[in-house]
Amino acid sequence: MTYNPMDLTGRRMLVTGGSSGLGEATAVLLSRLGAKVLLMARNVDRLRETLSRLEGTGHELASFDLSETDKIAGMIAELAKNFGPFSGVVHSAGMSYLKPLRVCRSQDFETFYRLHVIAAAQLLCGLTRRGVAAPEGCSVVILGSVASVIGVPGLAAYTAAKSAVLGLVRTAALELVQDRIRVNAVLPGYCDTPMTAKDRQMRTPEQMRVTEARHPMGLGRAEDVANAIAFLLADTGRWITGSGLVVDGGYSVE
Repeated sequence: MTYNPMDLTGRRMLVTGGSSGLGEATAVLLSRLGAKVLLMARNVDRLRETLSRLEGTGHELASFDLSETDKIAGMIAELAKNFGPFSGVVHSAGMSYLKPLRVCRSQDFETFYRLHVIAAAQLLCGLTRRGVAAPEGCSVVILGSVASVIGVPGLAAYTAAKSAVLGLVRTAALELVQDRIRVNAVLPGYCDTPMTAKDRQMRTPEQMRVTEARHPMGLGRAEDVANAIAFLLADTGRWITGSGLVVDGGYSVE
């Protein structure tokens, strides 16, 4: 049998934000690679829609509000007890909205930081508990953003949180290597997802033309980001930790 380093057959993968967008696309791809996917989001009906699109068997869903950060570590430990230890975790749950810095309030920063950074940190904490991460190792991918390396007007709170994700990834990678846990980030550019659809409604046609023009390869698809995430989860990413993989169609090259 030909060896395929992308084969994830039988591996349990947790995907937060699995009800739409990048999380949904990632979950579908992981199922096609043979993984047993555990979908997580708040909306059960939308999770069931994603579940119906997964290939193979052994998939599960869990409704959970990641803003309840103090409960995350215990939650992931309970999920591992019920469904088996995790070979991979993808933190794709997120949010974004345009709000100029001059009108941002502390609540805006706190909301983004809680979901994108604190929730990710608590998922990592939960993985260090006995029996939560698979004994052969676990790969964690946290969704960042190319906005963390290039300033984007109107996204101060979002960009600050995504920048913090990179700091968390680098530190966690060093601390958790002894637990056989790899930690990386994927930094997407502007992709066609339900979240960016809302953003497009707030932009003028001219603003959208400028955004598209800044992506030399055009705007991305959710599948483009999912491919990069799967690469880091699989054996293809076995010697990669503490990195931020930019997937942006050339946006950050300029």
